[in-house]
Amino acid sequence: MMNLVDTFSEFKAGKNIDRPTMVRVLEDVFRTLIRKKFGSDENFDVIVNTTKGDLELWRVREIVPDGEVTDDRSQISISEALSIDEDYEIGEECYEQLHLKDFGRRAIMAARQTLISRIMELEKDEVFRKYSERIGDIILGEVHQILKREVLVLDDATGNELVLPRNEMIKGDFFRKGDMVKGVIKRVDMKNNNPVVILSRTDNMFLEKLMEQEVPEIEDGLITIRNIVRIPGERAKVAVESYDDRIDPVGACVGMKGSRIHGIVRELKNENIDIVNFTNNISLYIQRALTPAKVTTIDMDQEKLHANVYLEPDQVSLAIGKGGTNIKLASKLTGFEIDVFRNLEEYEIDDVDLDEFRDEIEDWVIEAFKDIGCDTARSVLDLSKKELLRRTDLEEETIDDVLQILASEFEEESQN
Repeated sequence: MMNLVDTFSEFKAGKNIDRPTMVRVLEDVFRTLIRKKFGSDENFDVIVNTTKGDLELWRVREIVPDGEVTDDRSQISISEALSIDEDYEIGEECYEQLHLKDFGRRAIMAARQTLISRIMELEKDEVFRKYSERIGDIILGEVHQILKREVLVLDDATGNELVLPRNEMIKGDFFRKGDMVKGVIKRVDMKNNNPVVILSRTDNMFLEKLMEQEVPEIEDGLITIRNIVRIPGERAKVAVESYDDRIDPVGACVGMKGSRIHGIVRELKNENIDIVNFTNNISLYIQRALTPAKVTTIDMDQEKLHANVYLEPDQVSLAIGKGGTNIKLASKLTGFEIDVFRNLEEYEIDDVDLDEFRDEIEDWVIEAFKDIGCDTARSVLDLSKKELLRRTDLEEETIDDVLQILASEFEEESQN
């Protein structure tokens, strides 16, 4: 018969729920029990002891002379009251303590189920609220289970189960059960009335929070992260700004001999991170965003948010980066569409003018390449196929043919 109180005690010990809420839930459950038995709970007191984990139920009725009871719920005869306590007098309130066994086994079991379900609902609400307030925080957890589309992680601090989806993992991530993993709380969803905490290692917030942990000046507000762009696991660019002229924001983020940035790079599976000094001078900002390439000149169209960048021939491939990653991230960081051109005054000695290929490539195709500043074979080969498709509007098959013709020219030279 004490199952209900035992449930309450377990609830009190194991759940991180504030006392006023706990008292309210328990009072509701027991008042429901009282209403089912007596039809009303108006003249009953439910006293919950949150410290001991027990409770008291009292029925309160006015004492009236024998034979004058008009309402059983609110009145009790003097003779009945005296059987409870011989000191009672007419006109006083009679306090009669009720015991759980008075309600019957079936009613108690039903109340117990109600209590358990209310506890579970409260716990879910608490998990949802707690993690919703922590969106953007880094969590350290243990890999609990590895599924096809996600990894289940146990929060090291609370023991709650969190979800790290495959599409929120870095390309080089590989986890075994029991491994410790870091991730940022990206969002909290409700699925089938259950809170699901989603972690991410690819979100920009993850890199931002890692930098906050490693660079005290960011946490103290002396350095601000203005923008972050990433291709997770490959490359990232971070624009930083200092409000204190004595602090070099780039140097502070990198640390002595790269001490601060190295830990972040390792956590992100050797993601190449460029720290850029933010400036309102757009031309200089684009120049810095294209690091490590050295820019010669920039022509900008502020209205169309477009920039043509001119570089020495040996800097073009640096500006574009492997698979176009550098130019892609620089465009995202600055908000400008950037096109790269080599300086026209000179080109490599072993380069070949596109006009030399007129017997193999049609004139209008060569003109299309010249229109985007590519007038030599190497200037075309330096750009990725995707970049050539975007800038020339030529068919993919045409570009494939041209790239094959140009590449074979240099292969023949190397064989000779």
